[in-house]
Amino acid sequence: MLIKLTGGTVYDPAGGIDGQKRDIYIQDGRIVDRPAADLKIDQEYDLTGKVVMSGAIDMHTHIGGGKGNIARILLPEDHRSDPVIRTDLTRSGSGHAMPSTYVTGYRYAEMGYTAAFEPAVLPVNARQAHMEMGDIPILDKGGYAMLGSDDYLLRMLTAKKDQKAVNDYVAWILQASKCIGIKVVNAGGISAFKFNQRKLDLDEKNAYYDVTPRQILQTLATAVKELGVSHPLHVHGCNLGVPGNVDTTLDTIQGVGGLPMHLTHIQFHSYGTEGDFKFSSGAAQIAEAVNKHKNITIDVGQILFGQTVTASGDNMRQHANHKHAHPNKWVCMDIECDAGCGVVPFKYRDQNFVNALQWAIGLEIFLLVDDPWRVFLTTDHPNGAPFTTYPHLIRLLMDKSFRNDMLATIHPEAQKMTTLASIDREYTLNEIAIMTRAGAAKLIGLKDRGGLTAGNWGDITVYTENADRQKMFEKPDYVFKDGEMVVKDGQIVHVKWGTTHVVKPDYDATVEKDLKSYFDRYLTMKMGNFKISDDEFTEDGRGSLTVHPLQLL
Repeated sequence: MLIKLTGGTVYDPAGGIDGQKRDIYIQDGRIVDRPAADLKIDQEYDLTGKVVMSGAIDMHTHIGGGKGNIARILLPEDHRSDPVIRTDLTRSGSGHAMPSTYVTGYRYAEMGYTAAFEPAVLPVNARQAHMEMGDIPILDKGGYAMLGSDDYLLRMLTAKKDQKAVNDYVAWILQASKCIGIKVVNAGGISAFKFNQRKLDLDEKNAYYDVTPRQILQTLATAVKELGVSHPLHVHGCNLGVPGNVDTTLDTIQGVGGLPMHLTHIQFHSYGTEGDFKFSSGAAQIAEAVNKHKNITIDVGQILFGQTVTASGDNMRQHANHKHAHPNKWVCMDIECDAGCGVVPFKYRDQNFVNALQWAIGLEIFLLVDDPWRVFLTTDHPNGAPFTTYPHLIRLLMDKSFRNDMLATIHPEAQKMTTLASIDREYTLNEIAIMTRAGAAKLIGLKDRGGLTAGNWGDITVYTENADRQKMFEKPDYVFKDGEMVVKDGQIVHVKWGTTHVVKPDYDATVEKDLKSYFDRYLTMKMGNFKISDDEFTEDGRGSLTVHPLQLL
C-alpha cells in the first residue's frame, strides 16, 4: 500500500523542515523517499493549505498504574457520560480528570497524539501498569521505572556498594519492569515518610538509611548515563509545592555535577517566598539556570484552572496537601518496601492567589527558557490539568494577546507578582513541533518517531491552519498511526494498537543471587513473578515490544 500526502506545509524539526511545502509518501507503515514515477499510488490525499506534523508525543502523563485506578474509584462523579463513538471498532468509556483507558487513547488521538509515556511505573506494580497501558488504543506507550525510595537501593547506598553494583541493579530493574527510563520521586522522601519524617531537603539524611537525596540523585544519574539509557534520569524533586523550593531546585541543578538530568513538572518546584503572601515566582531564576546548564531538560507541569485530581507517588507531599482536597476526600497509602501513593482531588481557581500565580509561573518558564529542544509541553496529567487541555495551553504560548486577556482575569495580587504581561515571546509552529514531537522523541530515545523523513514510522497529523490555535490543535483533519488513518475530521475512524518502547541494558547475572534472597525475606512477591516476560506483551495478539539501542560510552 503506497500512500501520498500531497502539498502540505510541513513542520519537521527533526528533518530541518520549517514550514515548507512537501509531499510525503508512506509504504508498509513507514515514510519512504519519493518512489519511481511509474509506481502506482494506491491512495492520495490533497493537503494543500494544511499544516503537517509528525504524531505528537506526550513524554510525561499518568496513564497507567495503581494511582489512576485509585483516582477513578475515589471520584465516581468524574465518570460522567462521554460521547465516544460506539461502533464495532470502539467501546464506551468515561472520565474527565482520569479517563478510562479507551477514552485516553481516543482523546489523545483526536488531538493528534500517537505516543504517551507513563512517568512513574513502580516496579512491583509494573505488570498492572503495562496491562492498563496495553488497553489504551492507538497510542505507542512506555514507562519510566520508579527508584529512589525503594528499600533495596537505599540499603545498597547505606552499605556503600560501588557504582557498578548500582548500575547492575538499575539495569535489572529496567529489564524486569520493561521500561525505557528511570524516574525518581522525592528522592528518599517516600521512604522517609514511613519513618515519620514530614519533609526531606536535598542534603537532609533519611532518618533510617542515613542517605541524602543528593546522593541518590547523583548515583542514579550516573547509572543511567553509564548504562547508555537515552532518557536522562527523570527527577521529581524535593519539596514539591513548598514556598521557597526554588532554592532546592537550583541546588539540584548545580549539584548533579553536569550529568544529564530531566527535571519534571518544574512549575511545582519554582516558588519563592516574597510578597505579602510569602509566595512568589522563581521562574526567572529557574529559566536562567536551565539556559546556562545544557545538561538539564525540563517539562513544565502547567496548571490550568478547573477540577482535576492529583495522583502521585510522593505521599509525603500529598499528605501535606490533603487539607486542600476538593471534593474533601483523599487517599494516602504505603506500597511494600518500594514507595507510596497519594491521591488528592483538587480544583484550581483563577481567583485564588496561589493558583493564579502557579498558572503564571508555568507560562513564564515556558517563555523564558530559550531552547525549545530542552523544554516540553506537559500538565503532569492529571496533576496540573487533564491532557485534554493541551490545545488551550498551546494557544496561551502562541498568542500573546490571548495570554494577556487571560492574565487580566486572574487574582489581582497575582497579576502584580508576575512579569508575564511584559514577555513578548510567542511560540512558532516549528517550536511547538519541537517540544511536542522532535524534541520529545530525541529526549526519550525514539529513533524512528517524531520526524517525517524516510525511515520514520508513518505517525502523521494534519491540521487546518487557524489563527485560533486552540481550535486548530483541538481537531486535526487527519491522524495516521503507522501509516493507517485513525482520525478523520477530529473523529476516530479506525482503532489499531501501538507498541511498547523499552531498553534492555546488560547486567551481571549474579545480581539475582542477592535479589532472590531479598525477595524471599522481605517482599510478598517472588522474584520470578516480579519479572515481566516479553511474551506478556504479545499474548493477546495486539501488543508488541520495540527495543531501542543504548548510547554506550
